[in-house]
Amino acid sequence: MTSVLTAVDAGIATITLNRTAIHNAFDEVLINQLIDSLREVEAQADVRAVVLTGAGKSFSAGADLAWMKRMAKASEKDNRRDARQLAKLMRTLDQLAKPTIARVNGAAYGGGVGLIACCDIAIGASEARFALTETRLGLVPAVISPYVIDAIGPRHARRLFLTAELFDADFAERIGLLHRNVPLLELDAAVKETVDRLRDNGPKAMLAAKRLVARIAHPHPKERREQDEENADLIAGLRVSAEGQEGLAAFFDKRRPKWAK
Repeated sequence: MTSVLTAVDAGIATITLNRTAIHNAFDEVLINQLIDSLREVEAQADVRAVVLTGAGKSFSAGADLAWMKRMAKASEKDNRRDARQLAKLMRTLDQLAKPTIARVNGAAYGGGVGLIACCDIAIGASEARFALTETRLGLVPAVISPYVIDAIGPRHARRLFLTAELFDADFAERIGLLHRNVPLLELDAAVKETVDRLRDNGPKAMLAAKRLVARIAHPHPKERREQDEENADLIAGLRVSAEGQEGLAAFFDKRRPKWAK
């Protein structure tokens, strides 16, 4: 089954994460397919905007458990290469030369939160739930951190990175992860309303507006790429560390890690 589906209708590209059996969780195949899909629609002159969503009941549960097991046993070098590919995905989405809308149809955890933060506009279902649970595994949300911190600010990031707590769509909107949340039955109408607004705007002007914000917010663009490299190194080191190995082992064994009281 294709992990990512792409459809273009009336100038709007909809990219759908399509691993419903595992809540659209990431593995290396989905990451690579999503990068390719984003690049393909970016190159199409008739595409005015991109909507990113998930098939089924979830937006994305973050990392696929089978993928996590493989990476837990892999070398630090292999983990670094893997993390850099995820960083490439986030950077591709963040810098895409089209307006992007996250249609958050359900739960988003870990890397799924990162995808939302990378989109220009995020509209979610009121029923959706969110979490950044990496510290429970002895890890950190390293690769997605620049984008999540941009979206919610360092103060909220400190809390949510540290506590790994579950939060709802109202809170996600209050802190800036979502721009709007509506009941699931109204989600398509809310997304269409935003898409219709984008259709009225000049394509070149919208791209210039995106780049203007990026230039003001990040006047030294090379620093973001350097951050990606550093964050990939950080998560790679944590995955193979004693604490990371214990956290992952406890998770897969369905027990509490040794550090938990």
